[in-house]
Amino acid sequence: MISNSAVARIIAIANQKGGVGKTTTAINLGAALASREMSTLVVDFDPQANTTAGMGYQRDPTRRSVYQGLLNDVPFDDLALKTPVDRLFIVPSEKNLVGATLELANRPDREQILRQKLELIRSQYNFILLDCPPALDLLTLNALVAADSVLIPVQCEYFALEGVSELLDTLIRIRRSHNPKLAVEGILLTMFDDRTNLSHQVRDDLKDFFGDQVFDTLIPRNVRLAEAPSHGQPILLYDPTCRGAESYLQLAKEIIDHDSKGPGARA
Repeated sequence: MISNSAVARIIAIANQKGGVGKTTTAINLGAALASREMSTLVVDFDPQANTTAGMGYQRDPTRRSVYQGLLNDVPFDDLALKTPVDRLFIVPSEKNLVGATLELANRPDREQILRQKLELIRSQYNFILLDCPPALDLLTLNALVAADSVLIPVQCEYFALEGVSELLDTLIRIRRSHNPKLAVEGILLTMFDDRTNLSHQVRDDLKDFFGDQVFDTLIPRNVRLAEAPSHGQPILLYDPTCRGAESYLQLAKEIIDHDSKGPGARA
C-alpha cells in the first residue's frame, strides 16, 4: 500500500442531493485510479454503505467499520480491506454510522476527527476518496475538512446549476472557518444522455457558469454501469469494454493530471 508520492491527495465526493452518482463515482474512480498504478483507498462515509456493497462486501454486523475508526479510535490501517482490484482498498461503512453525528456533537474537535485519522495513513496511498452521505451534516463536514479537494457529481437534470451553487457556497464557508486550502477538484456530469437536448443544455449551462471547473469527461447513462454494483464489482471488472468503464478511466487520467500540477489546479 506504499505510495510513490509524499502524501495522498484526499478527494471528497460530495453533493447534498442523492441519486447523482456519488457512490458509482467512488467505486469506479477508485478502481480506475488503481488500474493506473495509483494506490487508492476509498472511505465509505455514508451510513447506507452502498459503496461497501458495491466493492463486494455485503452487510455484516460483526465487521469493524469507519464507525469504530471515528468513535472507538480503531486505526484506519486496521479497517482497510482489500478489494478485487489490485491497489484498491476500502474502509467499510455500516448503518450505525448514522448515530455518529449525535455522538460526536459535543466533542470540541468534532469537525477535525476524520482529518486527524487520515493524516496517520496519508503516506500509504496516492489517493484517498471519501464517499459522503447525501446531506450537509457533520459527517460531510468532517469529510470536507479532511479533504484537499471536492469532486461534485451532478446529474444532467433541471436545477443542476442551483444545486452546485448551493454546495459551492458551503465550500466557501468551510474554507473560511475550517479548511482554507479546500479546492474544487471538478464538477462531474453524470447520467449524460447524448440523445437528449436536456443533457446538452445542462452541460452547456454548467460550462458557461463554471468554466474549466467542469470536467471534460462525461459519465454516460449506461446500463452496464448501473448493473455492476449489484454484482459487487467495479465496472472495470464487470464490463471493462463498456462506455462507462472508458469514461471512468478518462476521469482518472484527468485527476492524475490535476495532481501532477499540484493542489488547487481547479480551485
